[in-house]
Amino acid sequence: MSFYLNDCGIVCALGASRAEVREALLRGASGVQPTERYSPGRALPLGQAAVAALPAVDHLPPAQRSRNNQLVLAALAQIRPAVDAAIARHGADRVGVVLGTSTSGIAETELALKAMQEQGALPPQFHYGQQEMGSPASMLAAELGVNGPAYVHSSACSSSAKAMASAARLIAMGLCDAVVTGGSDSLCGFTVAGFSALESVSAERCNPLSAKRNGINIGEGAALFLMSREPAAVALCGWGESSDGHHISAPDPSGAGARQAIGQALQRAGLEAAQIDYINLHGTATPQNDAMEAGVVAGLFGAAVPVSSTKPLTGHTLGAAAAIEAALCWLLMQDDNPQGHLPPQLWDGVADPALPALNVAAPGASLGRPLRRALSNSFAFGGSNAALVLGRMA
Repeated sequence: MSFYLNDCGIVCALGASRAEVREALLRGASGVQPTERYSPGRALPLGQAAVAALPAVDHLPPAQRSRNNQLVLAALAQIRPAVDAAIARHGADRVGVVLGTSTSGIAETELALKAMQEQGALPPQFHYGQQEMGSPASMLAAELGVNGPAYVHSSACSSSAKAMASAARLIAMGLCDAVVTGGSDSLCGFTVAGFSALESVSAERCNPLSAKRNGINIGEGAALFLMSREPAAVALCGWGESSDGHHISAPDPSGAGARQAIGQALQRAGLEAAQIDYINLHGTATPQNDAMEAGVVAGLFGAAVPVSSTKPLTGHTLGAAAAIEAALCWLLMQDDNPQGHLPPQLWDGVADPALPALNVAAPGASLGRPLRRALSNSFAFGGSNAALVLGRMA
């Protein structure tokens, strides 16, 4: 069974619309820029969402007024007509919402605690429910007026991949006819400080697979899909999930869990490794992740298939990363990319000799034919691994 991705909305550091994101992506223009906004006194390159004005949330209950939910609404606005048509066609009880996030409204809590320090009381507009992980899904379900299953996955960097897999399962089980799925994460001081404490944050633009790589750039954004059984140009053809529990923050260096997730995704899609046209790497630019992933990819696919990490373009958007990276693949699988231009990787080109050689896509790289099958990897803390296979169906 194919699970069609009928429409897609995306907002991230590359732009506030599909057209903006696609243009910047193909140009290889990084949206990662230095700022002290979330690390006072220390400028760090972050992927802040390139949005002049986010949608208002004044109409929402106080518990749902967060920047994270604003990003969700910004992505929703791009697909709202298609979603409304699906609700009218199937009924509100047959449409679900499954999203991924890892920050939810933590930024609002940070601002509230700062105000309490300075003024002695929490601000009246603050509500502790703003940081509840389920907030994006409950907000979106209420906004759309749907009554199908609505919930959030929060498994760090694999969150929105798992959300998309869960959306497909809801359709496969007959519980939903359509699902709005994807993910959202917003920048906040908590995550910047947390990854800094792990010595995982780079002071420069991240440099995946390089001998000089030294950490991630954190980003923010949202990507939403309307998923259904109704035919469309692109489908979620397969997914795989594993939980190896190797370490609280470090990947299993053997890559066993990552390999299992990729294998499941290929099997569900009915594909052999040689049939994949492009791999979107998790590619965080940390020493351990890149070493593990490069070994797994080289072992399964060899050195011919084009690969890239798009995190130097968008930043690592954590719980939204898998959905955003799937959206980048979705954009380049549409009819307006007949030459199969690929998501480029921005890096210094100084390959780490300790890693197996991979075919890294440079700016301007293309297949010379449509991009038909893409694999996107997501590997999270605690050994939570996920892989998605997207396919062009036309």
